[in-house]
Amino acid sequence: MHTNMAASVSPLRSSFRICNGFALHHHCCRGKLRVHRKYENQRRHLHQTVTRHVAVVISGTEMARQLHREIQRDVEELVTQGNMRPHLGVILVGDDPASRTYVKNKTRAASILGISSDTVVRPGTVSQKELLGIIDQMNRDWRVSGLLVQLPLPAHIDERAVCNAIAPEKDVDGFHIVNIGKLCLDQRSMIPATPAAVWEIIKRAGIETAGKNVVVAGRSKNVGMPIAMLLHTDRYHERPGGDATVTIAHRCTPRERLKELTGLADIVIAAAGIPGLITADMVKDGATVIDVGINRVRDPKTGKMRLIGDVDFEAVKEKAAFITPVPGGVGPMTVAMLMKNTVMAARNALTH
Repeated sequence: MHTNMAASVSPLRSSFRICNGFALHHHCCRGKLRVHRKYENQRRHLHQTVTRHVAVVISGTEMARQLHREIQRDVEELVTQGNMRPHLGVILVGDDPASRTYVKNKTRAASILGISSDTVVRPGTVSQKELLGIIDQMNRDWRVSGLLVQLPLPAHIDERAVCNAIAPEKDVDGFHIVNIGKLCLDQRSMIPATPAAVWEIIKRAGIETAGKNVVVAGRSKNVGMPIAMLLHTDRYHERPGGDATVTIAHRCTPRERLKELTGLADIVIAAAGIPGLITADMVKDGATVIDVGINRVRDPKTGKMRLIGDVDFEAVKEKAAFITPVPGGVGPMTVAMLMKNTVMAARNALTH
């Protein structure tokens, strides 16, 4: 008799409307190795269990804690060597509640990790000229290691112009055209935090990518496209990639075609911003499903707003080998990778 089960590894913790096993590309600390071994043990169990499906729920919260410890060590090493403490500059425009929450989470994480920060707040009526002037001032401020402007911005401001105004070496969001260009050329650069989080989760969980089929649902320039670039590029290049065969689906991909593609995929990455886009009948047994979606919906039972992803989590976890939850999956790792970029910017400043 076949039994469906879900195993949770704990406490490890949008532009779409409608080779071989895992290899560490650099020396890893012991903590990373412990996390990798935990997931490796889960994988062995999956291979041994042929009569049932067991989904390992990857805890981004616990992975982020491990990354936090590594970042804290890096920060203290910088300071001990007589260097300035890394500093994150944030610009917040308008009073969007979600944006305020995101900024609060980022600055709180920075404080916990020993990274200083300050937030410049401007009303939604601020002119683009004034905003660009603030960015220029912070670019020239040697005390600012990393700089980000919280998106989205009001309609009258050109987001691309704003992103390109940030000095590439301080661009911890990785949205500057230079950093995106380097990413596409497999060169070392600031990688956008959410794509970096997805890649880090895959690596730390020991999920094989080389030669595997990957479907990325969503082609946004800040999430979907960078994820695809990270996963399909050569693992032996300057900025190692995943050596996977990657297909990008988007709003013009027919639903039935999307189902065909995901049914063949070893890894499905949902980054479309559509609640419940990926359902159980779209995923093959033993696939890895990474849910990047963040959707606020009203709970029909409680009437309160809650967060859900792009994946039908409860159903898909009965078929998948690995799956990330929402919340508690990619989100915590995104903030952690932003902090890692800030420390990287501080280190890079020492050589400029």
